[in-house]
Amino acid sequence: MHNSSTGSNAKTKAGPSQPSDVSLKRKRGMFQKDLQHMMYGFGDDANPLPETVALVEDIVVEYVTDLVHKAQDIASKRGKLLTEDFLYLIRKDHPKLHRCTELLSMNEELKQARKVFDENEEKLATMD
Repeated sequence: MHNSSTGSNAKTKAGPSQPSDVSLKRKRGMFQKDLQHMMYGFGDDANPLPETVALVEDIVVEYVTDLVHKAQDIASKRGKLLTEDFLYLIRKDHPKLHRCTELLSMNEELKQARKVFDENEEKLATMD
């Protein structure tokens, strides 16, 4: 799953957004429980092999890390990392873009609902 032509360039390419090898170390197994549940939801065994979960975790972390580095490169011109930087990167992957915009709009709706709920709760508290 790893393209050797891009993989070697990504490691040797030095830039302001490329962290050192020391900072790339992470706590392994951090997402294993969540990934096990997701894998089960997509048809895998309820208790998948630990090696399989570790491999999926490595792939996911590598993908997310790469996406964040690319977004940082885009944002470095502006000086600030925004949600739109990530949407720009996934613009050609229509299912992923649609799901992200759906989740972002749902998040906004939840924020508005919480705000209204808090305002109503404060009004009720002042009435007592």
